[in-house]
Amino acid sequence: MKQRYTVEDLQYLMSRLRDPDGGCPWDLKQTFASIVPSTIEEAYEVAEAIEREDFEHLHEELGDLLFQVIFYAQLGQEQGHFDFPRIVDTLVRKLVRRHPHVFPGADLYDDTEEKSAVDIDEQQVKVNWEVIKAEERRAKGEKGTLDGVAVGLPALTRAAKLQKRASQVGFDWPEIDGVLAKVEEEVRELREAIASGNRAHAHEELGDLLFSCVNVARHLKVDPEAALRQCNRKFEQRFGAVESALTARNQRPSDVSLEELDRLWEQAKQQ
Repeated sequence: MKQRYTVEDLQYLMSRLRDPDGGCPWDLKQTFASIVPSTIEEAYEVAEAIEREDFEHLHEELGDLLFQVIFYAQLGQEQGHFDFPRIVDTLVRKLVRRHPHVFPGADLYDDTEEKSAVDIDEQQVKVNWEVIKAEERRAKGEKGTLDGVAVGLPALTRAAKLQKRASQVGFDWPEIDGVLAKVEEEVRELREAIASGNRAHAHEELGDLLFSCVNVARHLKVDPEAALRQCNRKFEQRFGAVESALTARNQRPSDVSLEELDRLWEQAKQQ
């Protein structure tokens, strides 16, 4: 047995799993579409490990995510669309193209070009990156400012990306005070919609409120998905503390009043 396996070994393993003669029945049944949910789940597990600073298990989660890429590569090769080397080649070429300040000769290993003596800061790198990405989108035939923002993204993430794109062409609040005022306006409109009894209108206004909250996050340079995940964890911890306190008294949340649950909740917050 090898002391340490390589990416080539992983590719070989994948080909064995998909081998019609002796492969795995489950892997053989899979398609591009069928493994998408697993890909999304693995990406979130990587994010969770990082947020928890669980570096002991992060390499394992990254491996699970890498396996998704290998799986897609195997399917692409079988169907004649692409293979793993093409995925790598396309990625390297794109990253070289998007980092002209590092690769002025537009070649990964070409050091013959004289490197720029002009220092470039992080902000300028971001500006250049977006300009190059915009050029790539135009080359793909994506002409609108919002073209190419994946529909399958989580709604909070997609909202932030749409707002970021719009801000790049000047459609944005200059200061966060304007964004907060918009949030307050949307809260008022939601109250009015609820009072009217029109559920469809309330549904729409709630969406507007969430969209405005994402705008606040963007102005604060906060990832709205990460902020909400952190809030979810905090809620789980506090509600778990409430349940533990009740369990110690041989009670369940349904056994006590809302006032008692609120008292235990405040106690959990203090802890």
